[in-house]
Amino acid sequence: MLKKACLFGFLFLSLAFFGASLVRADEIQELQTQIAELERLKKMSEDATTPLESQLRDIEGKIAAARNSIVKARNELEEIAEDISSREESLSSQSALFKQTVAAQYISQKTRNFWLIFFRPSAFVANLKLISYHSQLQDENYSIIQEISDLLISLNADKSDLEVRQEELNSLQQQLASQASFFKIEINQAKEYQANLRGQIAALSAQQQAIINARAGTTTTAVGDVALADDPAASISFKSQAPSNTFAIFSFGAYTHRNGMSQYGARQRANEGQSAEDILRAYYPGTRLERDYGQMGEIDVQGYGRMSFEDSYLQGIAEMPSSWPIEALKAQAIAARTYAIRSTGNGERSICTTEACQVYNGSRKGGDWERAVNETARWVLVNESDGSPASTQYASTHGGYANTSGWDTTDKSGSGNWADRAWENKANSPWFYKAWYRQGYSSSGNSCGKAHPWLSQEEMSDILNAFRLRHNTGSADAGRIIPITISSCSISGTGGNPYSMAELRDQTRANTGCAVENISSVSTSHNNQGQTANVRFQTNCGEINLSGSEFKETFNLRAPGYLRIPQSSFAFFNIEHKM
Repeated sequence: MLKKACLFGFLFLSLAFFGASLVRADEIQELQTQIAELERLKKMSEDATTPLESQLRDIEGKIAAARNSIVKARNELEEIAEDISSREESLSSQSALFKQTVAAQYISQKTRNFWLIFFRPSAFVANLKLISYHSQLQDENYSIIQEISDLLISLNADKSDLEVRQEELNSLQQQLASQASFFKIEINQAKEYQANLRGQIAALSAQQQAIINARAGTTTTAVGDVALADDPAASISFKSQAPSNTFAIFSFGAYTHRNGMSQYGARQRANEGQSAEDILRAYYPGTRLERDYGQMGEIDVQGYGRMSFEDSYLQGIAEMPSSWPIEALKAQAIAARTYAIRSTGNGERSICTTEACQVYNGSRKGGDWERAVNETARWVLVNESDGSPASTQYASTHGGYANTSGWDTTDKSGSGNWADRAWENKANSPWFYKAWYRQGYSSSGNSCGKAHPWLSQEEMSDILNAFRLRHNTGSADAGRIIPITISSCSISGTGGNPYSMAELRDQTRANTGCAVENISSVSTSHNNQGQTANVRFQTNCGEINLSGSEFKETFNLRAPGYLRIPQSSFAFFNIEHKM
């Protein structure tokens, strides 16, 4: 019991310590350390609470049994007390009679002259009878005296035993109640402590998530007026030029919600003869095309005011290059029209002009885009269930899989070499399979001094050591597991004091028994929902098996420069190894 009390004392002192240290929680380099320590303390508290709860249940059971025994014992004692009281009354009357008898006997003995028997012959016989009677009476009195004496002794013993048993029962009940109260207080304090820790962890995790989001990205980008330009060093074709024994992480898709139409997928489908209707059916299942939907005359466009919906607003949508196939443009025009009707409540609300809604450039785009808008006038995609305007989200590139329609491949399958059959890959989308190492999503963004996204053995081993140390920090300062370039190439305005690769390696060895220094091979696997399920590394520390989401999170926290996996709601990537 003392050990448990000491443990909780330590836990509460630790909580007090964190209450002070959280004043600096906005310093990013401390976040992971605090989270890991809070998790450790919470686990210690939970581990200590579990046996206490079990003991409390056991004690409560014993208290209930003891209370029942106490009630039973008190009933028995009450019966004994009543018997003793009755015996006391009986002995009281017997004692009074006894006292009278003893007194009479004493007086008789004092006043009777034995020798008179011999001097009064006439009374001789009578006196003999009297002597005999008195002798008999005396024997009876002695017998009564002995019996009453024995009863008094027994009575006093029973009364003494009754008092002892009552005291014992009272003491037992008090002890059990005290123990139950102690455990309840300890458990309640532990529960409160754990709830406090959970709140702190949640708050810290929210701040840490802001860092991860900065690298994962939250912006959905469409193609726009000009098709995306590729960075040759970020493409898979650069692999032949990459240094030997290096690694690169290639993402399937990028800043996308993976809902609705893939614009590059629509482009290739149109190139291979699919109509706008075919494209819409592929990307928006459960819908149908309404070709005579009620005309929305005007729309309120933020920053531009009210204007004609068809002749002005739709003609200025800048979401797909006019040079793309006409059927793809028609599918885009229908999707844009439906999106605007649905998002504004058929004109009751205004619409923004950024990628948060639909990009509008303020002027008529002309060319085949104008033709696509005119030839699909009043064509709206509606839900088959109720005829209401459908949700028609879209993005440049989903990475071969859409949440709303599944695998975006020629055979709707994700088996085998599915990437070769992906419509986006066949359309040469530069974002279909790309390694991200520049700031932002521009092909000319800051690269933090890196000429390419390929990582050396030491750099990739450093990522794995970061993963291992994050899951077994011990006395390590896990808050220093941030990019080694954080001070020179700030991410989301943050700085800090990161471990060098050598320091992180030493900390990992000290806390896990082995530091990764060599990776011989790596493999990834995906699931049927278009996500990386597992990543397996063969290393000098044996096989290291991570989930796709775990690797993405660790990579985005520790990778140098602006290397990242730019996916916020999913993780779909592959790791290339240049031997």
